[in-house]
Amino acid sequence: MSRLDRYFEISARGSTLSREVRGGLATFFTMAYIVVLNPLILNRVTDGQGGKLGIAAVAAATALVAGVMTILMGVVARFPLALAAGLGVNAMVAFEIAPKMTWADAMGLVVIEGLIIAVLVLTGLRTAIFHSVPTQLKTAIGVGIGLFLALIGFVDAGFVTSTGNPSPPIGLGIGGKLITWPGLVFVVGLLLTIVLLVRKVRGAILIGILSTTVLAIIVEAIAKLGQGGRGWSLNVPKVPDKLFSAPDLSLLGQFNLFDSWRTAGPVICAMFVFTLLITDFFDTMGTMVAVGQEGGLVTQDGSVPRAREILLVDSLAAAAGGAASTSSNTSYIESAAGVAEGARTGFANLVTGGLFLVAMFLAPLVTIVPFEAASTALVVVGFLMMIGIKTIEWSDYEIAIPAFLTIVVMPFTYSIANGIGAGLITYTLIKVVRGKPREVHPLLWVVSALFVLYFARGVTELMFV
Repeated sequence: MSRLDRYFEISARGSTLSREVRGGLATFFTMAYIVVLNPLILNRVTDGQGGKLGIAAVAAATALVAGVMTILMGVVARFPLALAAGLGVNAMVAFEIAPKMTWADAMGLVVIEGLIIAVLVLTGLRTAIFHSVPTQLKTAIGVGIGLFLALIGFVDAGFVTSTGNPSPPIGLGIGGKLITWPGLVFVVGLLLTIVLLVRKVRGAILIGILSTTVLAIIVEAIAKLGQGGRGWSLNVPKVPDKLFSAPDLSLLGQFNLFDSWRTAGPVICAMFVFTLLITDFFDTMGTMVAVGQEGGLVTQDGSVPRAREILLVDSLAAAAGGAASTSSNTSYIESAAGVAEGARTGFANLVTGGLFLVAMFLAPLVTIVPFEAASTALVVVGFLMMIGIKTIEWSDYEIAIPAFLTIVVMPFTYSIANGIGAGLITYTLIKVVRGKPREVHPLLWVVSALFVLYFARGVTELMFV
């Protein structure tokens, strides 16, 4: 135990083994949905040759890569940041990239993108860009991700839904009312978690998830709601008929690096790689800062311990996701739930990663926890991450306006990268018009220009594709 303590710096970071285990459990339960959701998204893919992926194979590969890369993050970076197939990125790969080529070709582009980012880390460029971002903007990134997390939680739980109308585009429940049992279960679970939190009960978030799951199982047993409509949004909370299933790992290694450049054309492939690159590059930087801020692991200048190792493992995870046909893997902001439960070191990742590996064989068991239970943690963690907003100098428009845009664009566009891009572009612009261009780090000029290209990629596609 003393060796583990010294290696992971458990005591040095003010943590304990029990807190690390509890945090690892909380992180797993808040992101275990990806083992179910990623196969559902990717199984809807029809690639350029009409091929489809199997749900069982994608689920097994998703759990395997998430487990291995989360453990690797814990051992190498010693930071409580879990990884899995990235939402948003997987949809882009599935519905924009794959239809123009075979699935193996699309996964080849993901591998290339991950390797490019790894090279940027090894050369020090990715870390240098991270350090070039002003400290208060890094704080705004964490705050914006907190709002983003809360919105994800509300949407996943069905508390906030699309109205289907131009105005208002979203609303409360169905028709402005909470008229479903799952919605009520979420509200009860959220209130319970809040009560536990304000009373400073250890394991408040984890207890909230588990208690809400038990309530959901009881409600489902009585009401027989099922999935969809006014039922549960994804997982139906009931004890499965079987707990064990042998993993299907047939998708591992099914990727092709270079055929896509010939079949789809170099312009299309280059644009896809660039979009993936920008998204993965800055999503992880924002997630790393936010999780570090939540755990008190960020220094006064906004630095994160072992940032280079964190970014390297994340880059390798992107490539690993492509190599395993699960789409690009990235760091998960849901890790903040584990940090809120006390996780401060990479030891928590051993717990989270181990559970993902077990999930390969116990995939039916993972489906017991519904979105409505896991989402309670996301809303509460969103609040905890908002606390940093008080350190931003709101009277200074030069930093306040970029910080504001960083914060609001993330949840409103459902993208961390979009928020970071909006903040950096406006920060650079304001410094120029105020006659202070020398205060902008040289790397931020390059990054701002790249984000301009990123936001203008739709027009570029119309012009050149």
